[in-house]
Amino acid sequence: MASVLVVEDDASLRAALIRELTARSHVVRSAGTAMDALREVTQAPPDVVILDLGLPDLDGGEVLKMLRGVSDVPVLIATAREDEPEIVRLLNAGADDYLIKPFSAEVLSARLAAVLRRAARSGPAATLRVGGLDIDLDRREATLDGAPLELTRREFDLLAYLAARPGRVVARRELLAEVWRQAYGDDQTIDVHLSWLRRKLGETAARPRYLHTVRGVGVRLSEPPA
Repeated sequence: MASVLVVEDDASLRAALIRELTARSHVVRSAGTAMDALREVTQAPPDVVILDLGLPDLDGGEVLKMLRGVSDVPVLIATAREDEPEIVRLLNAGADDYLIKPFSAEVLSARLAAVLRRAARSGPAATLRVGGLDIDLDRREATLDGAPLELTRREFDLLAYLAARPGRVVARRELLAEVWRQAYGDDQTIDVHLSWLRRKLGETAARPRYLHTVRGVGVRLSEPPA
Protein backbone atom coordinates (compact mmCIF):
# COMPACT_ATOMS: atom_id res chain seq x y z
CA MET A 1 0.00 0.00 0.00
CA ALA A 2 1.28 3.46 -0.89
CA SER A 3 0.12 7.05 -0.76
CA VAL A 4 -0.44 8.09 -4.38
CA LEU A 5 -1.09 11.56 -5.80
CA VAL A 6 -2.84 11.43 -9.19
CA VAL A 7 -2.32 14.64 -11.18
CA GLU A 8 -4.74 14.52 -14.12
CA ASP A 9 -7.04 17.20 -15.54
CA ASP A 10 -9.44 14.79 -17.29
CA ALA A 11 -12.10 14.18 -14.62
CA SER A 12 -13.28 10.82 -16.00
CA LEU A 13 -9.73 9.46 -16.34
CA ARG A 14 -8.83 10.80 -12.91
CA ALA A 15 -11.83 9.02 -11.39
CA ALA A 16 -10.89 5.77 -13.16
CA LEU A 17 -7.31 5.95 -11.87
CA ILE A 18 -8.51 6.65 -8.35
CA ARG A 19 -10.91 3.72 -8.52
CA GLU A 20 -8.27 1.26 -9.82
CA LEU A 21 -5.58 2.35 -7.37
CA THR A 22 -7.96 2.33 -4.41
CA ALA A 23 -9.01 -1.20 -5.36
CA ARG A 24 -5.33 -2.16 -5.02
CA SER A 25 -5.30 -0.79 -1.45
CA HIS A 26 -3.44 2.43 -2.21
CA VAL A 27 -4.37 5.67 -0.45
CA VAL A 28 -5.15 8.04 -3.31
CA ARG A 29 -5.34 11.84 -3.49
CA SER A 30 -5.82 13.78 -6.70
CA ALA A 31 -5.24 17.17 -8.31
CA GLY A 32 -6.52 18.57 -11.59
CA THR A 33 -4.04 21.45 -11.94
CA ALA A 34 -0.31 22.01 -11.50
CA MET A 35 -0.78 24.44 -8.62
CA ASP A 36 -3.02 22.03 -6.73
CA ALA A 37 -0.46 19.27 -7.28
CA LEU A 38 2.41 21.36 -5.93
CA ARG A 39 0.31 22.33 -2.92
CA GLU A 40 -0.50 18.67 -2.19
CA VAL A 41 3.15 17.60 -2.43
CA THR A 42 4.44 20.35 -0.14
CA GLN A 43 1.68 20.04 2.46
CA ALA A 44 1.44 16.24 2.66
CA PRO A 45 4.13 14.48 0.58
CA PRO A 46 2.86 11.28 -1.07
CA ASP A 47 4.93 8.15 -1.70
CA VAL A 48 4.61 8.58 -5.46
CA VAL A 49 3.10 11.00 -8.00
CA ILE A 50 1.38 9.97 -11.24
CA LEU A 51 1.74 13.06 -13.43
CA ASP A 52 -0.10 13.93 -16.64
CA LEU A 53 1.71 16.38 -18.92
CA GLY A 54 -1.33 18.12 -20.43
CA LEU A 55 -2.44 20.23 -17.47
CA PRO A 56 -4.53 23.38 -17.95
CA ASP A 57 -2.31 25.85 -16.06
CA LEU A 58 1.24 24.55 -16.61
CA ASP A 59 2.87 21.96 -18.82
CA GLY A 60 3.71 18.79 -16.93
CA GLY A 61 7.39 19.18 -17.80
CA GLU A 62 7.46 22.45 -15.89
CA VAL A 63 5.56 20.83 -13.03
CA LEU A 64 8.20 18.08 -12.86
CA LYS A 65 10.93 20.72 -12.66
CA MET A 66 9.09 22.51 -9.85
CA LEU A 67 8.46 19.25 -8.00
CA ARG A 68 12.15 18.43 -8.13
CA GLY A 69 12.78 21.82 -6.53
CA VAL A 70 10.84 20.89 -3.41
CA SER A 71 10.77 17.09 -3.21
CA ASP A 72 12.46 13.81 -4.15
CA VAL A 73 9.10 12.03 -4.42
CA PRO A 74 9.11 9.43 -7.22
CA VAL A 75 7.24 10.66 -10.32
CA LEU A 76 5.61 8.41 -12.89
CA ILE A 77 4.71 10.34 -16.05
CA ALA A 78 1.41 9.26 -17.64
CA THR A 79 0.68 10.94 -20.97
CA ALA A 80 -0.43 10.46 -24.56
CA ARG A 81 2.80 12.01 -25.89
CA GLU A 82 4.98 9.43 -27.67
CA ASP A 83 7.86 11.64 -28.77
CA GLU A 84 11.08 9.78 -27.87
CA PRO A 85 13.27 12.88 -27.35
CA GLU A 86 10.60 14.23 -24.99
CA ILE A 87 10.59 10.97 -23.04
CA VAL A 88 14.39 11.09 -22.70
CA ARG A 89 14.29 14.75 -21.67
CA LEU A 90 11.76 14.11 -18.92
CA LEU A 91 13.59 11.06 -17.58
CA ASN A 92 16.79 13.10 -17.47
CA ALA A 93 14.89 15.90 -15.75
CA GLY A 94 13.95 13.66 -12.84
CA ALA A 95 10.99 11.48 -13.88
CA ASP A 96 11.29 7.93 -12.56
CA ASP A 97 9.25 6.21 -15.28
CA TYR A 98 7.03 7.00 -18.26
CA LEU A 99 3.68 5.49 -19.31
CA ILE A 100 2.03 6.23 -22.65
CA LYS A 101 -1.77 6.40 -22.73
CA PRO A 102 -3.81 4.33 -23.08
CA PHE A 103 -2.48 1.78 -20.62
CA SER A 104 -4.11 -0.98 -18.60
CA ALA A 105 -4.60 -0.93 -14.86
CA GLU A 106 -2.30 -3.97 -14.61
CA VAL A 107 0.57 -2.19 -16.39
CA LEU A 108 0.11 0.91 -14.24
CA SER A 109 0.11 -1.17 -11.06
CA ALA A 110 3.27 -3.03 -12.09
CA ARG A 111 5.12 0.16 -13.06
CA LEU A 112 4.02 1.82 -9.83
CA ALA A 113 5.31 -1.11 -7.78
CA ALA A 114 8.65 -1.02 -9.63
CA VAL A 115 9.08 2.72 -9.01
CA LEU A 116 8.31 2.27 -5.30
CA ARG A 117 10.78 -0.64 -5.03
CA ARG A 118 13.56 1.42 -6.61
CA ALA A 119 12.78 4.33 -4.30
CA ALA A 120 12.92 2.05 -1.25
CA ARG A 121 16.28 0.56 -2.30
CA SER A 122 17.87 3.92 -3.04
CA GLY A 123 16.46 5.72 0.00
CA PRO A 124 18.75 6.83 2.81
CA ALA A 125 18.72 5.42 6.32
CA ALA A 126 15.46 6.23 8.08
CA THR A 127 17.24 7.87 11.03
CA LEU A 128 20.39 9.96 11.22
CA ARG A 129 22.24 10.47 14.49
CA VAL A 130 25.08 12.92 15.12
CA GLY A 131 25.90 13.52 18.78
CA GLY A 132 22.69 14.56 20.50
CA LEU A 133 20.96 15.18 17.16
CA ASP A 134 18.42 12.59 15.98
CA ILE A 135 16.77 13.09 12.59
CA ASP A 136 13.87 10.89 11.52
CA LEU A 137 13.74 11.17 7.73
CA ASP A 138 10.44 9.34 7.31
CA ARG A 139 8.59 11.46 9.86
CA ARG A 140 10.61 14.58 9.02
CA GLU A 141 11.21 15.17 12.72
CA ALA A 142 14.38 16.14 14.55
CA THR A 143 15.33 16.24 18.21
CA LEU A 144 18.31 17.67 20.06
CA ASP A 145 19.20 15.91 23.31
CA GLY A 146 15.68 14.47 23.31
CA ALA A 147 13.92 17.82 22.83
CA PRO A 148 11.97 18.32 19.56
CA LEU A 149 13.23 20.93 17.11
CA GLU A 150 10.65 23.10 15.35
CA LEU A 151 12.11 23.31 11.86
CA THR A 152 10.77 24.67 8.58
CA ARG A 153 10.83 22.37 5.56
CA ARG A 154 14.01 23.97 4.22
CA GLU A 155 15.72 23.97 7.61
CA PHE A 156 14.97 20.27 7.98
CA ASP A 157 16.26 19.50 4.47
CA LEU A 158 19.47 21.44 5.12
CA LEU A 159 20.08 19.81 8.49
CA ALA A 160 19.36 16.32 7.14
CA TYR A 161 21.65 16.79 4.14
CA LEU A 162 24.55 17.88 6.35
CA ALA A 163 23.85 15.21 8.99
CA ALA A 164 24.02 12.51 6.30
CA ARG A 165 27.63 13.65 5.69
CA PRO A 166 29.01 14.14 9.22
CA GLY A 167 32.49 15.62 9.41
CA ARG A 168 32.58 16.45 5.70
CA VAL A 169 32.81 20.04 4.46
CA VAL A 170 29.90 20.49 2.04
CA ALA A 171 30.42 23.20 -0.56
CA ARG A 172 27.85 25.96 -0.86
CA ARG A 173 27.38 25.14 -4.52
CA GLU A 174 26.47 21.57 -3.56
CA LEU A 175 23.95 22.82 -0.98
CA LEU A 176 22.32 25.07 -3.58
CA ALA A 177 22.12 22.20 -6.06
CA GLU A 178 20.99 19.43 -3.70
CA VAL A 179 18.93 21.24 -1.03
CA TRP A 180 17.61 24.23 -2.97
CA ARG A 181 17.68 22.48 -6.38
CA GLN A 182 19.25 25.55 -7.96
CA ALA A 183 22.31 25.67 -10.20
CA TYR A 184 23.01 29.22 -9.09
CA GLY A 185 21.93 31.32 -6.14
CA ASP A 186 22.78 33.83 -3.48
CA ASP A 187 25.05 32.64 -0.66
CA GLN A 188 23.04 34.86 1.65
CA THR A 189 20.14 32.42 1.35
CA ILE A 190 22.31 29.68 2.84
CA ASP A 191 23.66 32.02 5.51
CA VAL A 192 20.17 33.02 6.63
CA HIS A 193 19.02 29.40 6.97
CA LEU A 194 22.23 28.45 8.78
CA SER A 195 21.67 31.34 11.19
CA TRP A 196 18.12 30.13 11.93
CA LEU A 197 19.35 26.56 12.37
CA ARG A 198 22.13 27.63 14.74
CA ARG A 199 19.65 29.53 16.85
CA LYS A 200 17.46 26.43 17.16
CA LEU A 201 20.50 24.28 17.96
CA GLY A 202 21.50 26.69 20.72
CA GLU A 203 24.72 27.89 19.13
CA THR A 204 26.16 30.83 17.21
CA ALA A 205 28.61 31.24 14.34
CA ALA A 206 31.18 32.55 16.81
CA ARG A 207 30.62 29.61 19.20
CA PRO A 208 29.55 26.64 17.04
CA ARG A 209 28.71 23.21 18.40
CA TYR A 210 27.40 21.31 15.39
CA LEU A 211 27.50 23.69 12.43
CA HIS A 212 30.94 24.91 11.41
CA THR A 213 31.52 27.33 8.55
CA VAL A 214 34.76 26.78 6.64
CA ARG A 215 35.44 30.16 5.09
CA GLY A 216 35.62 30.11 1.33
CA VAL A 217 34.67 26.41 1.15
CA GLY A 218 31.38 25.47 2.77
CA VAL A 219 29.75 24.06 5.90
CA ARG A 220 30.50 21.04 8.10
CA LEU A 221 28.20 19.37 10.60
CA SER A 222 30.08 17.37 13.22
CA GLU A 223 29.55 15.96 16.68
CA PRO A 224 30.56 18.36 19.46
CA PRO A 225 33.63 17.39 21.47
CA ALA A 226 32.88 15.54 24.67
